Amino acid sequence: MKARGYLPILMLALVLAGVEQLTSWTSTVYFLTQMTMTTYYALLVIGLCLVMGYAGQISLGHAGFFAIGGYTSAVLTTFDLTPLLARGNGAVSLLSAAGLLVSRDNLYGETLLSVNPWLACVTAIILTIVIAFFIGIPVLKLKGHYLAMATLGFGIIIYRVALATEIFGEADGISDVPGFPLLPGVIVSGDFSNRVQNYYIACVLLLIGFALLQNLIDSRVGRALRAIHGSEEAANAMGVDTARYKLYTFVLSAVYAAIAGIFLTHYNGGIGPSEAGIMKSVRYVAIVAIGGMANLWGALVMAGLLNFLSLRGMFGSYDDAVFGVILIVIMLFAPQGLLRLQLWHLFKKSPRDS
Repeated sequence: MKARGYLPILMLALVLAGVEQLTSWTSTVYFLTQMTMTTYYALLVIGLCLVMGYAGQISLGHAGFFAIGGYTSAVLTTFDLTPLLARGNGAVSLLSAAGLLVSRDNLYGETLLSVNPWLACVTAIILTIVIAFFIGIPVLKLKGHYLAMATLGFGIIIYRVALATEIFGEADGISDVPGFPLLPGVIVSGDFSNRVQNYYIACVLLLIGFALLQNLIDSRVGRALRAIHGSEEAANAMGVDTARYKLYTFVLSAVYAAIAGIFLTHYNGGIGPSEAGIMKSVRYVAIVAIGGMANLWGALVMAGLLNFLSLRGMFGSYDDAVFGVILIVIMLFAPQGLLRLQLWHLFKKSPRDS
Protein backbone atom coordinates (compact mmCIF):
# COMPACT_ATOMS: atom_id res chain seq x y z
CA MET A 1 0.00 0.00 0.00
CA LYS A 2 1.34 3.43 -0.96
CA ALA A 3 2.09 6.06 1.66
CA ARG A 4 -1.11 7.97 0.89
CA GLY A 5 -3.05 4.77 1.61
CA TYR A 6 -2.08 5.09 5.25
CA LEU A 7 -3.63 8.54 5.55
CA PRO A 8 -7.17 7.22 6.24
CA ILE A 9 -5.75 4.88 8.88
CA LEU A 10 -3.92 7.80 10.46
CA MET A 11 -7.20 9.72 10.46
CA LEU A 12 -8.89 6.75 12.13
CA ALA A 13 -6.20 6.76 14.80
CA LEU A 14 -6.83 10.45 15.44
CA VAL A 15 -10.59 9.83 15.67
CA LEU A 16 -10.06 7.02 18.20
CA ALA A 17 -7.76 9.24 20.25
CA GLY A 18 -10.31 12.06 20.00
CA VAL A 19 -13.02 9.76 21.36
CA GLU A 20 -10.94 9.10 24.47
CA GLN A 21 -10.30 12.82 24.92
CA LEU A 22 -14.00 13.52 24.54
CA THR A 23 -14.85 11.07 27.31
CA SER A 24 -12.35 12.82 29.57
CA TRP A 25 -13.77 16.28 28.84
CA THR A 26 -17.37 15.13 29.37
CA SER A 27 -16.61 12.99 32.45
CA THR A 28 -17.86 9.85 30.69
CA VAL A 29 -14.68 7.79 30.95
CA TYR A 30 -16.82 4.85 32.00
CA PHE A 31 -17.80 4.54 28.31
CA LEU A 32 -14.26 3.35 27.60
CA THR A 33 -15.07 -0.07 29.07
CA GLN A 34 -17.64 -0.78 26.37
CA MET A 35 -15.53 0.97 23.74
CA THR A 36 -12.58 -1.30 24.49
CA MET A 37 -14.75 -4.40 24.21
CA THR A 38 -16.26 -3.02 21.01
CA THR A 39 -12.78 -2.56 19.55
CA TYR A 40 -11.90 -6.22 20.13
CA TYR A 41 -15.17 -7.35 18.55
CA ALA A 42 -14.42 -5.06 15.60
CA LEU A 43 -11.14 -6.92 15.07
CA LEU A 44 -13.11 -10.13 14.60
CA VAL A 45 -15.59 -8.43 12.27
CA ILE A 46 -12.99 -7.06 9.86
CA GLY A 47 -11.42 -10.51 9.68
CA LEU A 48 -14.82 -11.99 8.84
CA CYS A 49 -15.31 -9.24 6.24
CA LEU A 50 -12.22 -10.53 4.44
CA VAL A 51 -13.74 -14.00 4.17
CA MET A 52 -17.26 -12.93 3.22
CA GLY A 53 -16.63 -9.82 1.18
CA TYR A 54 -13.46 -10.70 -0.69
CA ALA A 55 -13.23 -14.50 -0.75
CA GLY A 56 -17.00 -14.85 -1.09
CA GLN A 57 -17.31 -17.45 1.69
CA ILE A 58 -20.08 -17.42 4.29
CA SER A 59 -19.02 -18.36 7.81
CA LEU A 60 -21.47 -18.83 10.66
CA GLY A 61 -18.84 -20.26 12.97
CA HIS A 62 -16.52 -17.37 13.75
CA ALA A 63 -17.77 -17.13 17.32
CA GLY A 64 -16.28 -20.62 17.67
CA PHE A 65 -12.80 -19.37 16.75
CA PHE A 66 -13.24 -16.45 19.14
CA ALA A 67 -14.06 -18.96 21.89
CA ILE A 68 -11.13 -21.23 21.00
CA GLY A 69 -8.70 -18.36 21.47
CA GLY A 70 -10.32 -17.08 24.65
CA TYR A 71 -10.88 -20.44 26.32
CA THR A 72 -7.41 -21.78 25.48
CA SER A 73 -5.71 -18.75 26.98
CA ALA A 74 -8.06 -18.77 29.97
CA VAL A 75 -7.45 -22.44 30.77
CA LEU A 76 -3.66 -22.22 30.45
CA THR A 77 -3.40 -19.10 32.61
CA THR A 78 -5.75 -20.30 35.37
CA PHE A 79 -5.00 -24.03 35.64
CA ASP A 80 -2.81 -24.72 38.69
CA LEU A 81 0.31 -26.68 37.67
CA THR A 82 1.77 -26.85 41.19
CA PRO A 83 0.71 -30.50 41.81
CA LEU A 84 2.18 -31.59 38.47
CA LEU A 85 5.45 -29.79 39.19
CA ALA A 86 5.60 -31.44 42.63
CA ARG A 87 5.19 -34.88 41.02
CA GLY A 88 8.07 -34.13 38.68
CA ASN A 89 6.08 -33.93 35.46
CA GLY A 90 8.63 -33.57 32.67
CA ALA A 91 6.79 -31.06 30.52
CA VAL A 92 5.88 -28.83 33.47
CA SER A 93 9.44 -29.01 34.84
CA LEU A 94 10.77 -27.99 31.43
CA LEU A 95 8.40 -25.02 31.26
CA SER A 96 9.40 -23.99 34.76
CA ALA A 97 13.10 -24.19 33.93
CA ALA A 98 12.51 -22.07 30.83
CA GLY A 99 10.76 -19.41 32.91
CA LEU A 100 7.44 -19.92 31.11
CA LEU A 101 5.43 -20.42 34.29
CA VAL A 102 4.25 -17.63 36.57
CA SER A 103 2.92 -17.70 40.10
CA ARG A 104 0.06 -15.56 41.37
CA ASP A 105 -2.58 -15.46 44.07
CA ASN A 106 -6.16 -16.31 43.18
CA LEU A 107 -9.32 -14.76 44.63
CA TYR A 108 -9.01 -16.91 47.74
CA GLY A 109 -5.40 -15.98 48.46
CA GLU A 110 -4.02 -19.32 47.26
CA THR A 111 -0.79 -19.31 45.26
CA LEU A 112 -1.16 -20.78 41.78
CA LEU A 113 1.46 -21.76 39.23
CA SER A 114 0.20 -21.35 35.68
CA VAL A 115 1.38 -20.77 32.12
CA ASN A 116 2.76 -17.37 31.16
CA PRO A 117 0.07 -15.39 29.24
CA TRP A 118 2.43 -14.90 26.30
CA LEU A 119 2.88 -18.66 25.92
CA ALA A 120 -0.84 -19.15 26.38
CA CYS A 121 -1.51 -16.58 23.64
CA VAL A 122 0.87 -18.25 21.18
CA THR A 123 -0.56 -21.67 22.00
CA ALA A 124 -4.12 -20.43 21.45
CA ILE A 125 -3.20 -18.94 18.05
CA ILE A 126 -1.40 -22.11 16.93
CA LEU A 127 -4.36 -24.25 18.03
CA THR A 128 -6.72 -21.97 16.11
CA ILE A 129 -4.59 -22.24 12.97
CA VAL A 130 -4.53 -26.04 13.20
CA ILE A 131 -8.30 -26.31 13.75
CA ALA A 132 -9.05 -23.79 11.01
CA PHE A 133 -6.92 -25.77 8.56
CA PHE A 134 -8.58 -29.08 9.40
CA ILE A 135 -12.04 -27.50 9.25
CA GLY A 136 -11.33 -25.39 6.19
CA ILE A 137 -9.90 -28.10 3.92
CA PRO A 138 -13.16 -30.09 3.62
CA VAL A 139 -15.66 -27.32 4.42
CA LEU A 140 -14.41 -24.77 1.87
CA LYS A 141 -15.12 -27.23 -0.92
CA LEU A 142 -18.78 -26.45 -0.28
CA LYS A 143 -20.62 -23.41 -1.59
CA GLY A 144 -23.60 -21.26 -0.69
CA HIS A 145 -25.95 -22.49 1.99
CA TYR A 146 -24.04 -25.79 2.26
CA LEU A 147 -20.98 -23.88 3.41
CA ALA A 148 -23.08 -21.80 5.80
CA MET A 149 -24.60 -24.94 7.34
CA ALA A 150 -21.20 -26.59 7.70
CA THR A 151 -19.68 -23.61 9.51
CA LEU A 152 -22.83 -23.35 11.61
CA GLY A 153 -22.33 -26.97 12.65
CA PHE A 154 -18.76 -26.19 13.67
CA GLY A 155 -19.97 -23.29 15.80
CA ILE A 156 -22.56 -25.50 17.50
CA ILE A 157 -19.89 -28.08 18.33
CA ILE A 158 -17.63 -25.49 19.96
CA TYR A 159 -20.55 -24.08 21.94
CA ARG A 160 -21.66 -27.47 23.24
CA VAL A 161 -18.08 -28.47 24.14
CA ALA A 162 -17.61 -25.25 26.10
CA LEU A 163 -20.97 -25.70 27.80
CA ALA A 164 -20.46 -29.33 28.82
CA THR A 165 -16.74 -29.59 29.65
CA GLU A 166 -15.64 -29.25 33.26
CA ILE A 167 -12.24 -27.76 32.51
CA PHE A 168 -14.00 -24.98 30.58
CA GLY A 169 -16.23 -24.20 33.56
CA GLU A 170 -19.34 -25.56 31.87
CA ALA A 171 -22.23 -23.06 32.02
CA ASP A 172 -20.33 -20.78 34.42
CA GLY A 173 -17.35 -20.35 32.13
CA ILE A 174 -13.88 -19.46 33.42
CA SER A 175 -13.27 -16.55 35.76
CA ASP A 176 -10.25 -15.07 37.57
CA VAL A 177 -8.25 -14.91 34.33
CA PRO A 178 -5.12 -12.84 35.06
CA GLY A 179 -4.06 -9.76 33.14
CA PHE A 180 -1.88 -10.04 30.04
CA PRO A 181 1.40 -8.12 30.56
CA LEU A 182 2.45 -6.95 27.11
CA LEU A 183 5.35 -4.76 28.20
CA PRO A 184 6.65 -3.54 31.56
CA GLY A 185 3.86 -1.36 32.91
CA VAL A 186 1.52 -2.20 30.02
CA ILE A 187 -1.06 -4.85 30.88
CA VAL A 188 -4.38 -5.95 29.41
CA SER A 189 -6.79 -6.18 32.32
CA GLY A 190 -10.12 -4.88 33.52
CA ASP A 191 -8.58 -2.74 36.24
CA PHE A 192 -10.44 0.58 36.27
CA SER A 193 -7.21 2.46 36.92
CA ASN A 194 -5.90 1.18 33.56
CA ARG A 195 -9.08 1.90 31.64
CA VAL A 196 -7.53 4.51 29.33
CA GLN A 197 -4.41 2.43 28.78
CA ASN A 198 -6.47 -0.62 27.85
CA TYR A 199 -8.54 1.41 25.41
CA TYR A 200 -5.40 2.48 23.56
CA ILE A 201 -4.03 -1.07 23.59
CA ALA A 202 -7.21 -2.27 21.89
CA CYS A 203 -7.08 0.61 19.40
CA VAL A 204 -3.46 -0.09 18.46
CA LEU A 205 -4.25 -3.77 17.94
CA LEU A 206 -7.23 -2.88 15.74
CA LEU A 207 -5.24 -0.36 13.69
CA ILE A 208 -2.45 -2.86 13.07
CA GLY A 209 -4.95 -5.54 12.08
CA PHE A 210 -6.82 -3.13 9.80
CA ALA A 211 -3.63 -1.90 8.12
CA LEU A 212 -2.52 -5.49 7.43
CA LEU A 213 -5.86 -6.32 5.79
CA GLN A 214 -5.77 -3.14 3.72
CA ASN A 215 -2.30 -4.08 2.48
CA LEU A 216 -3.51 -7.58 1.68
CA ILE A 217 -6.54 -6.33 -0.24
CA ASP A 218 -4.42 -3.91 -2.29
CA SER A 219 -1.93 -6.64 -3.18
CA ARG A 220 -1.95 -9.39 -5.80
CA VAL A 221 -3.59 -11.66 -3.22
CA GLY A 222 -6.44 -9.16 -2.85
CA ARG A 223 -7.00 -9.09 -6.60
CA ALA A 224 -7.10 -12.88 -6.63
CA LEU A 225 -9.67 -12.88 -3.82
CA ARG A 226 -11.86 -10.39 -5.68
CA ALA A 227 -11.64 -12.61 -8.76
CA ILE A 228 -12.75 -15.60 -6.69
CA HIS A 229 -15.65 -13.61 -5.30
CA GLY A 230 -16.70 -12.53 -8.78
CA SER A 231 -16.53 -15.99 -10.32
CA GLU A 232 -14.60 -18.90 -8.89
CA GLU A 233 -14.70 -20.76 -12.22
CA ALA A 234 -13.31 -17.78 -14.12
CA ALA A 235 -10.60 -17.29 -11.49
CA ASN A 236 -9.62 -20.96 -11.85
CA ALA A 237 -9.46 -20.57 -15.60
CA MET A 238 -7.09 -17.61 -15.16
CA GLY A 239 -4.73 -19.75 -13.10
CA VAL A 240 -5.75 -18.62 -9.60
CA ASP A 241 -5.33 -21.39 -7.03
CA THR A 242 -8.78 -20.79 -5.56
CA ALA A 243 -8.66 -23.62 -3.00
CA ARG A 244 -5.41 -22.36 -1.49
CA TYR A 245 -6.50 -18.72 -1.41
CA LYS A 246 -9.84 -19.56 0.21
CA LEU A 247 -8.19 -21.76 2.82
CA TYR A 248 -5.49 -19.25 3.75
CA THR A 249 -8.07 -16.45 3.95
CA PHE A 250 -10.28 -18.56 6.18
CA VAL A 251 -7.35 -19.36 8.49
CA LEU A 252 -6.25 -15.71 8.65
CA SER A 253 -9.78 -14.67 9.52
CA ALA A 254 -9.91 -17.33 12.23
CA VAL A 255 -6.66 -15.99 13.70
CA TYR A 256 -8.17 -12.49 13.89
CA ALA A 257 -11.14 -13.95 15.78
CA ALA A 258 -8.87 -15.90 18.13
CA ILE A 259 -6.69 -12.86 18.92
CA ALA A 260 -9.83 -10.85 19.68
CA GLY A 261 -10.99 -13.66 21.98
CA ILE A 262 -7.65 -13.85 23.77
CA PHE A 263 -7.36 -10.14 24.49
CA LEU A 264 -11.01 -9.68 25.43
CA THR A 265 -10.83 -12.65 27.81
CA HIS A 266 -7.87 -11.15 29.64
CA TYR A 267 -9.55 -7.75 29.62
CA ASN A 268 -12.81 -9.09 31.06
CA GLY A 269 -11.02 -11.48 33.41
CA GLY A 270 -13.08 -14.40 32.15
CA ILE A 271 -15.09 -15.98 29.36
CA GLY A 272 -18.39 -17.86 29.18
CA PRO A 273 -20.03 -20.21 26.66
CA SER A 274 -22.26 -17.40 25.38
CA GLU A 275 -19.24 -16.09 23.44
CA ALA A 276 -19.43 -19.24 21.30
CA GLY A 277 -23.19 -19.02 20.85
CA ILE A 278 -24.80 -19.19 17.43
CA MET A 279 -26.38 -15.76 17.80
CA LYS A 280 -22.91 -14.29 18.26
CA SER A 281 -21.93 -15.61 14.83
CA VAL A 282 -25.19 -14.32 13.34
CA ARG A 283 -24.44 -10.94 14.88
CA TYR A 284 -21.02 -10.77 13.24
CA VAL A 285 -22.47 -11.75 9.86
CA ALA A 286 -25.19 -9.10 10.23
CA ILE A 287 -22.60 -6.42 10.97
CA VAL A 288 -20.52 -7.35 7.92
CA ALA A 289 -23.67 -7.38 5.79
CA ILE A 290 -24.87 -3.97 6.91
CA GLY A 291 -21.40 -2.46 6.45
CA GLY A 292 -21.01 -3.91 2.98
CA MET A 293 -19.65 -7.34 2.10
CA ALA A 294 -16.50 -6.00 0.43
CA ASN A 295 -16.11 -2.87 2.49
CA LEU A 296 -13.63 -3.03 5.36
CA TRP A 297 -14.38 0.53 6.38
CA GLY A 298 -18.10 -0.13 6.41
CA ALA A 299 -17.66 -3.28 8.50
CA LEU A 300 -15.44 -1.36 10.91
CA VAL A 301 -17.90 1.53 11.33
CA MET A 302 -20.89 -0.76 11.80
CA ALA A 303 -18.98 -2.99 14.22
CA GLY A 304 -18.13 0.04 16.32
CA LEU A 305 -21.64 1.46 16.30
CA LEU A 306 -23.79 -1.65 16.72
CA ASN A 307 -21.57 -3.46 19.21
CA PHE A 308 -21.29 -0.36 21.37
CA LEU A 309 -25.07 0.12 21.40
CA SER A 310 -25.51 -3.54 22.25
CA LEU A 311 -22.97 -3.47 25.07
CA ARG A 312 -24.63 -0.35 26.48
CA GLY A 313 -27.89 -2.29 26.63
CA MET A 314 -29.69 -0.09 24.12
CA PHE A 315 -31.57 -3.07 22.65
CA GLY A 316 -32.51 -4.54 26.01
CA SER A 317 -33.79 -8.12 26.01
CA TYR A 318 -34.41 -7.87 22.25
CA ASP A 319 -30.68 -7.73 21.52
CA ASP A 320 -30.47 -10.95 19.48
CA ALA A 321 -33.77 -10.21 17.76
CA VAL A 322 -32.50 -6.80 16.62
CA PHE A 323 -29.49 -8.32 14.89
CA GLY A 324 -31.66 -11.00 13.32
CA VAL A 325 -34.01 -8.38 11.93
CA ILE A 326 -31.06 -6.29 10.69
CA LEU A 327 -29.71 -9.29 8.76
CA ILE A 328 -33.08 -10.02 7.13
CA VAL A 329 -33.73 -6.39 6.18
CA ILE A 330 -30.24 -5.90 4.73
CA MET A 331 -30.45 -9.08 2.65
CA LEU A 332 -33.84 -7.99 1.28
CA PHE A 333 -33.30 -4.30 0.60
CA ALA A 334 -29.55 -3.55 0.66
CA PRO A 335 -27.53 -6.71 -0.11
CA GLN A 336 -24.48 -4.56 -0.90
CA GLY A 337 -24.60 -2.98 2.55
CA LEU A 338 -26.32 0.02 4.08
CA LEU A 339 -23.35 2.32 3.50
CA ARG A 340 -23.45 1.58 -0.23
CA LEU A 341 -27.19 2.08 -0.55
CA GLN A 342 -28.03 4.86 -2.96
CA LEU A 343 -30.98 6.37 -1.17
CA TRP A 344 -32.05 8.48 -4.13
CA HIS A 345 -33.16 5.29 -5.89
CA LEU A 346 -35.84 4.88 -3.25
CA PHE A 347 -37.43 8.16 -4.31
CA LYS A 348 -36.80 7.92 -8.03
CA LYS A 349 -39.97 7.44 -9.99
CA SER A 350 -40.16 4.51 -12.32
CA PRO A 351 -41.56 4.92 -15.85
CA ARG A 352 -44.75 3.15 -14.75
CA ASP A 353 -45.40 5.87 -12.15
CA SER A 354 -45.37 8.62 -14.76
